[in-house]
Parts: sequence; structure tokens; C-alpha cells
Amino acid sequence: MKFVPKKSLGQNFLIDEKVIDLIVNIGNINNKNTVVEVGPGKGALTKKILEKNPNKFVVIEKDNELVKDLEKKFEDKIKIINNDMMKVSYKEFFNKNLIIFGNLPYNISTQILAKWIKMDNLDNFCKKFVLMFQKEVADRVIARKDTKNYGRLSILSNWKMKIEKIIDIEPDSFKPTPRVKSTILVFVPKKNFYKIKDPKNLEYITNVFFNQRRKMIKKPLRYLFKDYEFVSKKLSLDLNLRPQNLDRLTFYKICELYEASIN
Repeated sequence: MKFVPKKSLGQNFLIDEKVIDLIVNIGNINNKNTVVEVGPGKGALTKKILEKNPNKFVVIEKDNELVKDLEKKFEDKIKIINNDMMKVSYKEFFNKNLIIFGNLPYNISTQILAKWIKMDNLDNFCKKFVLMFQKEVADRVIARKDTKNYGRLSILSNWKMKIEKIIDIEPDSFKPTPRVKSTILVFVPKKNFYKIKDPKNLEYITNVFFNQRRKMIKKPLRYLFKDYEFVSKKLSLDLNLRPQNLDRLTFYKICELYEASIN
């Protein structure tokens, strides 16, 4: 029976051998690495990763039909977790030599990225993430201040990660062919990053600011702080600026002051 890709799971399978080789080479896998691949699909990337002989190789696939196909193709060479990638506890893979690969479905790509970023001891959990997003999502991840794509996702992603854009990928590298380009990004956890007690506070603050991104920052500051003028003076903020005019570090500092104000 022929497999029919499911739109509900965002199934667009990578078929371009050159791109597959590029992704595997970026990982720089050796026999000491544990590798986790999320959303392996039909196993095109899986096959190439196996050739690099990782110490341990786990794939996470939600689709039951694809799991059966992967079991036939790879037998006991890989461990398959038949589950939703959002529901898996990644703590069981805690390993300084862990590399995570993933072609992330559009509908949950930002959620799974946020889940990883918010993990404790991220730099001890994973060495490198090699991830593919739809280009519009990737543009938001790497966006800098004073640009239209800059916002919550960029601020959260760059908090604990060094991010490098590798390449944009054309739709015809996939089957079925998506309507948009994709982008490969590499994330390396930072050893030193701005200390925030609870990442949920950073998410909350950026939500308050960017919910009305065209409004001046005076309004969200008044909402978050009783003494917003003290905060603005302490951080030398021009209250006439818009949220997209503040750099990432400023948002981390605002979060630190917010956490102090609620304790």
C-alpha cells in the first residue's frame, strides 16, 4: 500500500541528496556521539547518519505507518520512539555529546524549539542542534532589532543559543513539494547567558511588549511595573521607542527587574 503524506503532520520529505549530505556533515558526527533525529520520515537522513557510526541513535516518529517502514529498513540499528516529538521527555538523552537533527513541522516548530531552550543545563544536555524550519520561521529566529521579523522568537532563541544560518533550501528538494522555502539553522548552547529565574517570565514579558508592537514601550512598562519610570531610568530607556527598537539584552534586563518586582 502506497504511503500518502499527511498534511496534518506537515510531512514534506527531503529527497535532495546534496542537502542531506550537507546536513549530516554539519553535524560532524563521530562514534562518541548520541544522535536524536526528530521526524525522520522515510529515513533518507537516517540512512546517512548511520553511515557516520554514532555511539547511539534514536529517532522520534509519530506516524505509525512510517514507524513500520523505518523498522523494516533499519531493524535494530536504530531505536525508534513512536510518539509526538512535543510529548517526549528529552532528559533521558542528557549527554554532552548529543546532537539533535530535525526537519520541524511548521505547526509545532516554534513550540519544540522553545521546549528545548527552556531546559535546565542546556549546554550539558546537547552539543548541537541541526534544524530545518520553513524560511519565514527561520527569519524570525535570527532576526535582529529594528527589523519587521524581530520579536519574541528571536529574543527567546538567542537567549541561550548561538545561532548560525547555513542555507535556504528550494521547495523542489522535498516531496511532496511545499509552497515555501526552508532554511537550515545550527544552534549551539551557550555556556554563559543572562541569568533569568524562570523562562516563562521572559515569554510573558515579550508577549506583553510585542502584542502591540507598534505602541511605544511606555505602555507595556506601565503594565508590568508599578514604578515604570524607575525601570526606564535604570535601563536608560527612551519611552518613545517601539518594542522592535530594543535589543535582546535589554529584554533580558527587563525580565530580571520584573522577577525582582514580583518576589
